[in-house]
Amino acid sequence: MSEDNPPSSNGSGNKGWLDKIVQSFTTEPKSKQDLVSVIQESEQSGVINPETREMMEGVMEVSDLRVRDIMIPRAQMMTIDIDETVEEFIPAILESAHSRFPVISEDKDHIEGILLAKDLLAFAFDPSKKLVLKNILRPAVIVPESKRVDVLLKEFRQKRYHMAIVVDEYGGVSGLVTIEDILELIVGEIEDEHDDDEKESDGIKPLNKHTYSVKALTPLEDFNKFFNSKFDEEDADTIGGIVLRAFGHMPSRDEEVVINNILFKVTNSDKRRLVQLKVTMPDTEE
Repeated sequence: MSEDNPPSSNGSGNKGWLDKIVQSFTTEPKSKQDLVSVIQESEQSGVINPETREMMEGVMEVSDLRVRDIMIPRAQMMTIDIDETVEEFIPAILESAHSRFPVISEDKDHIEGILLAKDLLAFAFDPSKKLVLKNILRPAVIVPESKRVDVLLKEFRQKRYHMAIVVDEYGGVSGLVTIEDILELIVGEIEDEHDDDEKESDGIKPLNKHTYSVKALTPLEDFNKFFNSKFDEEDADTIGGIVLRAFGHMPSRDEEVVINNILFKVTNSDKRRLVQLKVTMPDTEE
């Protein structure tokens, strides 16, 4: 008998804590909210840790979301014009540190394909090669705004692509979504080797030019310093306290509020506290 599957495990490596959850309650959950309550009570009783609870809740929340709920809006998409030269678009690629870029012609409604930054390496080390941008583009995957997020995640995994262009009912481009956007709904913010530690305060992570993921427990002093904002530190100790005060109630996921021209969107919360916020700063160039 294989040692990889000893008889004592009975194939239930992850079954133990699930059994404990079930055994902790005399009645089985009748609704999704009942199941959420079971999971939260399991955390309180020590059956699972907070990280496991957040992941399980994230999995359930993903099934309720549509692509429009999590996409990067059209106005915040970083794109490359197909007529740009390497000298023109390389600085933007280096500054963003992204790995994939929609390439457009005319405007953002005309997506020619997706440029992978790694495809430029062959030209960087061989000056004799002439770069013709349209020749190295990957096909763009197009999905509707109404597509369910859990279905898209399954397609991402099966077809092994990482970015999709989102279109509205009229066929116009309304944004883009990546596999990382979906995974972060489940496991929380994902740090990678491209995250800029020098530009990032503890609890504040840039998502793009104007949008940031911010922990609700970020001290208000740190928030004001990072964003050069002027929230009164007498009103609250954390930015989550300021947001909660503005709502006047415990907000649920995806609720939004504008404070001092800054848009705050709740991306993670429970019945007792705010966990994570998406902060969109005003576009001063406009």
